[in-house]
Amino acid sequence: MAVIKPFRAVRPTRVLAEKVSALPYDVMNVAEACAMAAGNSDSFLHISRPEIDLPPSIDPHDESVYVRGKVNLDDFIQRGVLTQDGHDCFYVYRQQMGSVSQTGLVVCTSVDDYQAGVIKKHELTRADKEEDRVKHIDYLDANDEPVFYLSRTCAAVESIIEGVTCGEAEYDFVSDDGVIHTAWIISDHILIERLVMLFAAIPNLYVADGHHRSAAASRVRDLRRAKNSGHSGREEYNFFLTVIFPETQLNIMPYNRAVKDLNGHSLSEFMKQVSTCFTITSSPVPVVPGDRHEFGMYLDNSWYLLESLESIINEQDTVERLDVSILQNNLLSPLLGIGNPRTDQRIHFVGGIRGNDELERLVDSGEYAVSFALHPTSIAELIELADQGQIMPPKSTWFEPKLRSGLFVHLLQ
Repeated sequence: MAVIKPFRAVRPTRVLAEKVSALPYDVMNVAEACAMAAGNSDSFLHISRPEIDLPPSIDPHDESVYVRGKVNLDDFIQRGVLTQDGHDCFYVYRQQMGSVSQTGLVVCTSVDDYQAGVIKKHELTRADKEEDRVKHIDYLDANDEPVFYLSRTCAAVESIIEGVTCGEAEYDFVSDDGVIHTAWIISDHILIERLVMLFAAIPNLYVADGHHRSAAASRVRDLRRAKNSGHSGREEYNFFLTVIFPETQLNIMPYNRAVKDLNGHSLSEFMKQVSTCFTITSSPVPVVPGDRHEFGMYLDNSWYLLESLESIINEQDTVERLDVSILQNNLLSPLLGIGNPRTDQRIHFVGGIRGNDELERLVDSGEYAVSFALHPTSIAELIELADQGQIMPPKSTWFEPKLRSGLFVHLLQ
């Protein structure tokens, strides 16, 4: 059973929602965050990326950064930019990006469920990123950015949400990236109890985006439980901020790759080696892979379509048949020497939202030698792999649109 809990969100007023909301912390670097928050003292980036308010020489993992995040959160509350709802609620959050529309339920999910495997993962976390999120959440005393989960579709849940979205929206604005954000409040205790009961019949939830935040919420709970002699399991730190979307509505984009050099190979030797595993076809236009096991490759001002030879495809293995695995095992590792893409500094991962223009820019700049466009991993592949307890290679999925930060904050006490 999946436990969901209503909560008293700390959130912006209607008139300030657009000004407060921001992209999540991990899709930008410090310079980009500074530029996004420039001239906007109410941008949530002052809380999610508090290093922007400190000297550029400060290490982003210095204690002063986490302290500043808490100071900024308190300031937002004191100034009335953020206020806390008077009673527990659920919230409905819809995003529309062009033809893509996804509507999710904003809730708190259970650390116990996460630790017991009711919430299923498909990626490993990096120790440094996980530690950063532990400190950020613990110092902030809040989950300031929601985790992105998916669930099997439940007709009864969908019916309730559809009814809620027929009512007056609490938020309705277009962010600077063109995405429409709309939110509704569920305060009716009968509807809340009904949703809790319906989710109790759903066997599993799945992490779509937010493995580090999920793991960090779990660790923060354990830290606080160890310090609380009166721990009951009902404290707010036992739960963390989540938006749950039905599997049918989610949009996965590819997570592309760029590599700094050809690992000592000449261009002709490199192409010869690639041809042992892939059929290579020159393309006059940027390649957007139209099917599984196809790849676009850009180098030396030219695009190529790579089609995997049948001999390198193992459809019987859930992990090995993923396109990210095929590229890693047959090209990136043996030919380009990227043995561990999780730690190798020669590889760069490019979210699909940036398109092929970014792959061209990286190579044309001279900083990278070759880039690869992938076909997106499917929701079905993600669920099947998670159900088997398997782990995807790093950077296998890129979800768009991204959840906006700052619209809902969950205090831990």
